[in-house]
Amino acid sequence: MRAKDAVGRYGEDVAARFVAAQGWTVLARNWRCGEGELDIVALDGDELVAVEVKTRRSTAYGHPAEAVTHRKLARLRRLTARWLTEHDVRVRSVRVDVVAVVVPRAGAAQVEHLVGVV
Repeated sequence: MRAKDAVGRYGEDVAARFVAAQGWTVLARNWRCGEGELDIVALDGDELVAVEVKTRRSTAYGHPAEAVTHRKLARLRRLTARWLTEHDVRVRSVRVDVVAVVVPRAGAAQVEHLVGVV
């Protein structure tokens, strides 16, 4: 596994633990279809949340959340709609969140949760 892939996988693990610690139910991780991938699909009460995880080793090239563009958000919304059509889950509403993870050389990962990114 490449170092970049290992950092990304670690960030997704950190994010999954983070949302579970918030009391959410993780329904899927790395759900894929022909159009792309959802990193985490979870329930926050009766609200479905598609979580995009962005992980970096530092902010030298910008904050991880800056990598989530309007185009990426549009694709995440389409993927979330497709996930809902393929799964029998009843929800009150749907949103897209971003969990940005910075993994420093020493110390714990820093997690920032952006709710309802549009």
